[in-house]
Amino acid sequence: MTRPAPAPALRMGTAAGRGTLLAAVLASGMVFLDSTVVNVALPKLGQDLGANVADLQWTVNGYLLMLAAFVLLGGALGDRFGRRRVFLIGVAWFTTASVLCGLSQGTGWLIAARFLQGAGGALLTPGSLSVLQSSFHPDDRGRAIGAWAGLSGVSTALGPFIGGWLIDALSWRWIFFLNLPLAVLVVLATLRWVPESRDESASRTAGPGRTRRRFDVLGALLGALALAGVTYALIDAPARGYDSAPVLIAALVGVLAAVAFVLLERRRGDAAMLPTGLFSSRLFSVLNIFTVVVYAALGGFTFFFAVYLQNVVEWSAFRTGIALLPMTVLLLIGSARAGALSARIGPRLPLSIGPVVSAAGLLLLRGVGPGASYWLDVLPGVLLFGLGLTLVVAPLTASVLAAVEDRFSGVASGFNNAASRAGGLLAVAALPLLVGLSGGGYEQKAELTNAFRGAMTWCAGLLLAGAVLALVLVHRPPRDAPPSQPCHSLPAATPPK
Repeated sequence: MTRPAPAPALRMGTAAGRGTLLAAVLASGMVFLDSTVVNVALPKLGQDLGANVADLQWTVNGYLLMLAAFVLLGGALGDRFGRRRVFLIGVAWFTTASVLCGLSQGTGWLIAARFLQGAGGALLTPGSLSVLQSSFHPDDRGRAIGAWAGLSGVSTALGPFIGGWLIDALSWRWIFFLNLPLAVLVVLATLRWVPESRDESASRTAGPGRTRRRFDVLGALLGALALAGVTYALIDAPARGYDSAPVLIAALVGVLAAVAFVLLERRRGDAAMLPTGLFSSRLFSVLNIFTVVVYAALGGFTFFFAVYLQNVVEWSAFRTGIALLPMTVLLLIGSARAGALSARIGPRLPLSIGPVVSAAGLLLLRGVGPGASYWLDVLPGVLLFGLGLTLVVAPLTASVLAAVEDRFSGVASGFNNAASRAGGLLAVAALPLLVGLSGGGYEQKAELTNAFRGAMTWCAGLLLAGAVLALVLVHRPPRDAPPSQPCHSLPAATPPK
């Protein structure tokens, strides 16, 4: 018989509450920063290491692949073995891999280190949110998650700005070394203030005084193989040909692994890494599809935009980072308000309107060219894109967490993170193929210009598809829907993210 877990008790006004929030924000900030800052470094990195388009894709996708494939396992491990413990392991792993990235002497070394970095991120990313969900008193949980959402979103947008300065002033290698001081602060804050928590029901009694814990490594490996097969096929197709044996085999392996993953998780039931019962909530299912679509557009935009501004518009890395700074401001001042609005009116309207606004921004940015004015040509599109993103981020995460029981907070957070990374992963793999960019084309102005404009059109289309999905399928539940039970939309009392 397992003992019930202690009730969450941390309050926002206490030192322990502030310290726990600091650790979660800084840790997730490292992962989010490295999801964006590398895009600003791609032109300099490619020039320094002699990379082609496929190398640049794998530099981004090696990281995203491991996050998407193993972040769900990271959430499940945290739920079962201790969220604080797994979180600390992830921080140490991620930081070590970051140093290896900074020391890379070739594209092969860098891509391998990025794979390792993504695996470390898969351990700490779900923990940064689930420790808040499981540690704070219900009355303060909304404020804590709202602050996490806003500050973590800021770190995502701030990455290109900080990275641009480091790249111009020092080297692209310093965007990875920056994680060292941040990791030290995270570890100190975690050891001092973050309480340990776990899902006690995840334990299985194996005999008197003994507990046997199970986790689904095979499921995680099948998920990774599915994503890797499809990604390899998409990236390698331009060089080898669509009907070449390696491309066809990789695509087939990816599809078969995906089917095997679904069948395995269904058969294992509660012992699965991803309990299929979570998908009995329509909100949880729909919003994760929405996440893939919207984050595919975000991933495609960030991959192309920074390279385009530097190689075609001929801006410096620092100026490119500044171009995205308005997104930081919008996320900083708007995330909490968007979360509060969603808590009052439900997620349907914010998730329907936000992608449309962002799509309008991308269509404006599609016209940017050599000699472009920041104020007249770039800023309006960036503002619209950032405003739409602000309307989406907080309501989306709050809705996902509200759709499942609290004891599944880690696995729900992990799966939603996996969905967002998978969206970006597939976009970076597929868009260059769809717009005809390969080899050294990113260094040719005319070729890159055509590819960029095509990519912005595709990304805008994805955003509009997400808006339609939210408008048609996301509905608000009755106001008395209990937040601790699976439901089909966001309860009125659910705190914003």
